[in-house]
Amino acid sequence: MTESWGRYPQARHAAEVRLHWRAGLTLPLVGPMLAYGQGRSYGDCCLNDGGKLLRTAGLDRFISFDSGSGLLRCEAGVTLGEILRLMVPRGFFLPVVPGTKHVSVGGAIANDIHGKNHHRAGTFGAHVRRLELLRSDGEAREITPEDRLFQATVGGLGLTGLITWAEIALRRIPVAAVRMEAIPFAGLDEFVALSDESDAGYEYTVAWLDVLSRAQRGIFFRGDHVAGAVHAPRTRTAVPTDLPLVNALTVLAFNAAYYAAQKLAGRSRVQHWDPFFFPLDGIEHWNRLYGHRGFLQFQCVVPTREALAELLRSAPASPLTVLKRFGAGASPGMLSFPRPGFTLALDVPNRGEETFAQLARLEAVAMEAGGALYPAKDARMSKDTFARSYPRLGEFSPHLDPAFSSSFWRRVTR
Repeated sequence: MTESWGRYPQARHAAEVRLHWRAGLTLPLVGPMLAYGQGRSYGDCCLNDGGKLLRTAGLDRFISFDSGSGLLRCEAGVTLGEILRLMVPRGFFLPVVPGTKHVSVGGAIANDIHGKNHHRAGTFGAHVRRLELLRSDGEAREITPEDRLFQATVGGLGLTGLITWAEIALRRIPVAAVRMEAIPFAGLDEFVALSDESDAGYEYTVAWLDVLSRAQRGIFFRGDHVAGAVHAPRTRTAVPTDLPLVNALTVLAFNAAYYAAQKLAGRSRVQHWDPFFFPLDGIEHWNRLYGHRGFLQFQCVVPTREALAELLRSAPASPLTVLKRFGAGASPGMLSFPRPGFTLALDVPNRGEETFAQLARLEAVAMEAGGALYPAKDARMSKDTFARSYPRLGEFSPHLDPAFSSSFWRRVTR
């Protein structure tokens, strides 16, 4: 059985093919097939129950780097963490990173990931200058942002073919430090005011919210790259086995402790980039804290503060509730998720029908408000919700590779 990071659902694949070298690469003659990088999607968009998985971790080579332009070319199985480990000492950083560095370049493109600087930099796909796509007919096509197939591939959930390599424009930074501020707030009005102030003056902004507090208290984080001497974090811990510790009582205790710890740590501090961008990466296998049944993440974007408030009234207990206001820049992909508005993400332990009903209520609120759900975090959205979330679906469909499919795609289109 193969799992995504949320551990729900599981899939049994007919075959798993490990890819090792882009040159002369051929695809299986019979589908359905799907590329699988690090498996850090939360639902079933990286699973292909009954079909083939193309494991791309072996496509892990750096091809070229131009220090003048910052253009990096690498194979699709290279992870964002491997890029940062190589390039940060040279004064370069990825233009966009998500909440974990354990994501492959191919996965970052297929899901057109976003990060704390969406209001400034847009999505990952906006910084991809070209890529090679291997189709099931055997043709390897080098495509650029002007190509319609490129626009279908960015955010295209791995359904247009196999990305073998990509060229990404990196950004220059002053060494490895980030000056960050952690600002306590109470209520959505304060969150919106902090977003107004911070998005104008800071590269990175995001907020954590205690959904169980009556005051809707939270911590607003903002930061910028700065020059400074900082040490890389050395302490790592791991969850050794399944420990189903996440419930309403533990979430209540965790949220109170986390809020207090952030206040005690002080408003402003300089830290290494790793814990600022990837705090959960310091705990290996943290998904085991939800037990063997796993958890489901819900992430949506809604256009107004009023819709966000309505969502929070229905939100279940979650230790990882994240708020962010997306910028106005258009995403490059036909099925890209980010769009202007407020995005909410929360994790919910899998308790079967009880959890499914909670997520259905959130889904209904988001769709009533004219919002959208994020396929990379989804395991339950309906066919109707997917179509309403992605109005360019009809424009995308002609670019599908007929031999590629996924559990997610079959769930939301059949």
